[in-house]
Amino acid sequence: MSVDPSMAGRFARTALDHVCQEYPNKLDHVMGGDEDALSPSTLHPVFYGSFDWHSCVHSWWLLLTIRRVYPDLPEAPRITALADEMFTAEKLAVETEYARRPLSRGFERPYGWAWYLNLHLEASREPGKPWAQHMEPLARQFAAGWRDYLAALAYPIRTGTHFNTAFAMRLSLDWAEVFDPALAKLMGDTAMGWFEGHRDVRPIEPSGDDFLSGTLTVAQLMRKVGRVPFADWLDGYLPGLAQGRPACLFDPVVPRDRSDGKMAHLDGFNISRAWAWIEIGKAADLGERENPPEIALYNASIDQIDQDYMSSHWLASFALLTILAYEERHRS
Repeated sequence: MSVDPSMAGRFARTALDHVCQEYPNKLDHVMGGDEDALSPSTLHPVFYGSFDWHSCVHSWWLLLTIRRVYPDLPEAPRITALADEMFTAEKLAVETEYARRPLSRGFERPYGWAWYLNLHLEASREPGKPWAQHMEPLARQFAAGWRDYLAALAYPIRTGTHFNTAFAMRLSLDWAEVFDPALAKLMGDTAMGWFEGHRDVRPIEPSGDDFLSGTLTVAQLMRKVGRVPFADWLDGYLPGLAQGRPACLFDPVVPRDRSDGKMAHLDGFNISRAWAWIEIGKAADLGERENPPEIALYNASIDQIDQDYMSSHWLASFALLTILAYEERHRS
């Protein structure tokens, strides 16, 4: 499991092929009148490709990350040129104004927010370009959205799809720790209030269109927050791990119809659980296993990153998250 130049190029070519592909397109768009019936590229002059707004955002995160890690890739100049074209102050101002509409209060909440914050964080690692400066107003808008959202949200959302609260908080914390420590503290406080006392959970996963494990995302978040002895907390949260229970957290799944966008989510369920197991790491007492679960889960779906468009417009981003976490864990 590694991002060698061959795999990095494959990821980059896949994303480059769709970040500016406008159609088919699935908008998250509330209209207040006929005047709001506009094309995706008019509404979103930066993030109109990749089937939907959030997939375009995290495909751009993938491209900028690949460019940084492998600057000598043949695809790197194309990534740079396209980023210069797209990440202008004018285009990103339109994206920001859209998010500030009263009717956009729930726009891409919280999944798209989290990925955009990570995109801004990645862009900030390129000091020679103004990309992060141009992205920052929208990042701050979403950070403010997080404050309002957490103040109003009575219970976490545990579904295995875009509305999952723990996943979005885990991803957003990477940005908040750098750009907004007060938000990072708020997320930590919220996570502790929601999840610290969870014991002996009994997950039944997945549902038919999950691409996240509602159970493992909570464990990832608690590991990231770092306010409790994690191994002890995990042992109480999932006491059967050493015996391979529950199997739904370990066993790969196979979609029956990968041309169906919802069913294709299950390949993401495999790969996101691989990422979760890597982040949970050695704190999980998994007993004697010939192969760690992340390897089997990753291998079950990695070939789908550039197959049917219902997977190729988003899956490589999760694969890159998984690979980077794997490499970091094995460096430490």
